[in-house]
Amino acid sequence: MRPSERTPDTLRAITLETAVNRYAEGSCLITAGHTKVLVTCTVEESLPGWLRGKGQGWVTAEYGMLPRATHTRGRREAAQGKQSGRTQEIQRLIGRSLRAVVDLKALGERQLTLDCDVVQADGGTRTASITGAWVALRLATKYLLDEGVLKVDPILDHVAAVSCGVFNGVPVLDLDYEEDSNAEADCNFVLTGAGDIVEIQATGEKRGFTRAEFESLYGLAEKGINELFAMQKTAVG
Repeated sequence: MRPSERTPDTLRAITLETAVNRYAEGSCLITAGHTKVLVTCTVEESLPGWLRGKGQGWVTAEYGMLPRATHTRGRREAAQGKQSGRTQEIQRLIGRSLRAVVDLKALGERQLTLDCDVVQADGGTRTASITGAWVALRLATKYLLDEGVLKVDPILDHVAAVSCGVFNGVPVLDLDYEEDSNAEADCNFVLTGAGDIVEIQATGEKRGFTRAEFESLYGLAEKGINELFAMQKTAVG
């Protein structure tokens, strides 16, 4: 039995609340069990210097955890003067995941920045950030289309992410912190609505894992992410 008493193929309770920030062009508060991530999308009519004049836009992300997102207070990275390697790796993953389903030329020469702030962490913050960021991005581009700023929809497909792992010898979907910290194998899957793989991060934590176990985890991820796609569609209307 899982600590949460879920069956192996069951997601945590997921909610996607939109329009939670009155100033951002798109926003979403995603809750996955006890994990909560606030995502805002900001549209800027400018680009980094290396992209100017190329006739395309850019989608990027920043990620951070509030000091009391975990059981004990963590220092703000701004107070330390630099981001951790983990933070940099996660925000690059979020940016890559979103750009995989965006037509950058259709954006024109503008940048969309997704800020993913972890309010409360109980495992799966990077995957929740990706799933919620797509909703915020979709709402921001819809706003630009409605205002006539964009003439062509730049969103090509959905993208969402979920973690899976081997816990007590059993492949399970959507790990919470207790499972994640004790998993024998841990994987993060990022997939598109078409079923394409954007990224898979897979690690044997306490032992190596077999191909059969990996295929079971992949199957669980596909099931869970398809459920997340349906929630995204409902959230953006």
